[in-house]
Amino acid sequence: MNIGIIGLGLIGGSMAKSVKARTAHMVWGLDTDPETMTLARLCGAVDGTLTDEKLSQCDLILAAVRPGAAVEWVETNAEKIAKSAIVVDLCGVKRSVVGRIAPIAEKHGFAYIGGHPMAGLERGGFVNSSDRLYDGASMILTPDRRTDIQLLETLKAFFLDIGFASLTFSDPDEHDRIIAYTSQLAHISSSAYVKSPEAQKRRGFSAGSFRDMTRVARMDESMWTELFLDNADYLTEELDILIGHLNEYLGALQNRDAAKLRSLLKEGRDLKASVGGS
Repeated sequence: MNIGIIGLGLIGGSMAKSVKARTAHMVWGLDTDPETMTLARLCGAVDGTLTDEKLSQCDLILAAVRPGAAVEWVETNAEKIAKSAIVVDLCGVKRSVVGRIAPIAEKHGFAYIGGHPMAGLERGGFVNSSDRLYDGASMILTPDRRTDIQLLETLKAFFLDIGFASLTFSDPDEHDRIIAYTSQLAHISSSAYVKSPEAQKRRGFSAGSFRDMTRVARMDESMWTELFLDNADYLTEELDILIGHLNEYLGALQNRDAAKLRSLLKEGRDLKASVGGS
């Protein structure tokens, strides 16, 4: 296949590297940063620049940019995309992206499906991308009424070939509701947690718990602001729930209520055991 990748940061760069490391597909890349393009060409992550001519020859196009930029790119380039092509966005929210790109795809006759690779690092950019980033990860896809079985089989084979362990199917609303809890709430909590004045005095007093809680606080504030606001309804619901639970712990501590505190901690332990995960 001829594959076009829009955006060669952590996600797009890792896609490009994974494709070139594990398949015989051609990869054409596009990034607004000239240095990134140079690095991608020099290390063999891309075979060249995604020009208008190459775009018209692409079988699969991956948009690995922010939600607004993904929509804008598809709007601008829709007429250049072959009707036989499949477009997949890799954005961290789905309603605001799928709702705008799907009608464009239908109008111009190419296939489109929303996607979200469940993998990442606290540091972004092409320099941190890796052909191992997706090893064992889940790839979320949001098929709709226009999605046929052959398209899903093509994408399944592609994503499994480059390292993903499984595909998860969802709809944009379910995706955004669950991702508000599993990803976005964790990022906000980490950002708030690290603002304690004690964070600057922690040397020699921190271990795994501190690292785990603060790891994702090192986030791209512009990108995550866009993601948070695109999902503000579900994210505020999750924040309200978290604040309510934190207030329960606060009350137990203020009242020196050992029984209540023990009960809260046991409840959390039991719930963790029931949901599993590392």
